[in-house]
Order: sequence, then structure tokens, then C-alpha cells
Amino acid sequence: MLGCMTDPGMHEIPLQGGDVSDGVVRVGDTVRRPMGPHSELVHRLLGQLEEADVDCVPRFLGIDEQGREILSWIEGEVAGRPWPDWVADPERATSVARLLRRLDDALVHIGLPDDTAVRSWPSGAPEPVGPVASFLGHRHVAPENTVFRDGRAVALLDFDLTSPSSRVDEVVNLLLWWAGWMAPEDRNPVFQGVDPGERGRLLVDTYGLSDEEKEWVVPVAISAAQQSWHWMKHRAEDQGGGWRRMWDEGVGDQIRRREHWLVAEQDALRRTLMEDLPETHEDVEHRDGGSTAVSTERSAGA
Repeated sequence: MLGCMTDPGMHEIPLQGGDVSDGVVRVGDTVRRPMGPHSELVHRLLGQLEEADVDCVPRFLGIDEQGREILSWIEGEVAGRPWPDWVADPERATSVARLLRRLDDALVHIGLPDDTAVRSWPSGAPEPVGPVASFLGHRHVAPENTVFRDGRAVALLDFDLTSPSSRVDEVVNLLLWWAGWMAPEDRNPVFQGVDPGERGRLLVDTYGLSDEEKEWVVPVAISAAQQSWHWMKHRAEDQGGGWRRMWDEGVGDQIRRREHWLVAEQDALRRTLMEDLPETHEDVEHRDGGSTAVSTERSAGA
């Protein structure tokens, strides 16, 4: 897998969209990305997913002569910046929840590597709360990392933030990006008019969390915001680059506002998440067929 050569006749096309991943380019049907401290873990995980015939993630193809990782190119539509209006579309969002559930089912089966710490947190941060981590989760299900075809999410990119996770950890990250779980002044304009509690309930039920897991969603969201502030500060100071740029642009203040909003709204969010959505015809079919996931063919206002 080492020393794969780049055809000198192939052009490098810069890819935009990431906050910290500079130097990412497309070369033919591949993507070339700089290596980092996370790379060995990510390469091993992508290899395990390939062995399990999981087709919703890139394939790790090796390392080129410039020391960059080579990943397969996945054709489709990815949100650029500014975000298109369809990021707030409930059918798109529920397709992301279904995709994440399918990926997490495979990751749960793979489990945690023996040499991976189950939980870690940066110096000064409170101990995280929530269910015990049992697999390596994606943990960055942003629109820029989600590939769509025909309006349906088909693949997730960028496993740089993969870390020991529970299903609740994964869903909390899903709600941050696809339900607008942050302070109102920091929400992307496309979420204007979207109720974060109702959209959150739709995505939580679509993913298929148990009632016990639902109880953890809001406390874990608050804990994740607390952890995120410390991790961002640590990475800005230790790694610099895009992390430093984001910190200097005020991401730390934005994370604090998210924490304060979640604390202020926690009771209302919990009540909304624990309410049952009305059953649809598709729900009945899924239940009778023995599926563990809840159907997602609903409207946001259901």
C-alpha cells in the first residue's frame, strides 16, 4: 500500500470545504490528503469497513510518493459554503440519519481496537457523561462530509475525528449539524424557521435510539459542548493551522454559546425528544418486518 505513484499526466484539482484539512486534492478517481496523527487509526478502520463490504465510506488505497494518503473518489453532491437551502430539508436530513445508523451498525460490530482508550478528555475539561463507548464513531457528520445522490445521503467522508463513541455520541453530532442544535444567533441561515426540538426528535427517532438512550441525548449534548471547547483550545495551541484560525475567528465563543443554549433549553428539548411521533404506514411495515430502525418517511412537522 506504500509508494503508489501519481500518473504525471493527471491534474490535481484542489478541493474546498474543510476547516482544517488543507492541501486536499482530487487526482482522477482518487483523493489525496495530507497525513496526520489520526491517519493510522483511520486507515485501519477504513480497511475493516471494506472487509465488511460497507460501501458508504471511501476506500483507503495507499500512500503516494508525496506521503499523502490516497482515498477513492465518491461521486455525488456535497454542500459547499454558503450552505444550500437543501441542508435544512427534512427528507435530506432523515436520509443522513438512516445512513449514519447503517454505518454505526457496522462500526458496532467491528468494536474498539484493543489499543484504544475508551474515554479521554482534554486537561481542564469535566469528565464526559453518557453511555460507555463501544465503537469508533465518525463524529463529524457535517454537510461538507456527506455525499448525496438524487437527494439521498449515500456516503460519509473525512474520518479525521473518529474516536471511541456510543450511539448517543453519534446522534448528538448529527443534531448539531442537521437539526441546528446551537445558539440561535449561530445557526446557519438555512435553518430559519426550523424548530430544533422537533427536527431533533425526527432525527433521533429516524436513527432509532432506544428510550434509555434518548434520555442521554441532552446531557451528552451539553457535555460534548464542554469537551469541544477544551479540545478546540488544545488543538489550536498544539497543532495550529486551521485549528488556530478557527479559534482566532471565535469558535470558542460559539461553542460556549451552544453550551449555554443547551442548558437553558434542556427541559424543553428532553420533553420533545421523549414524545412519540405518530406512526406512518411505513413504520408499521418496518415494525412488522422486525426492523430495529424507525422509518423516516415523515415531514418535519409531523
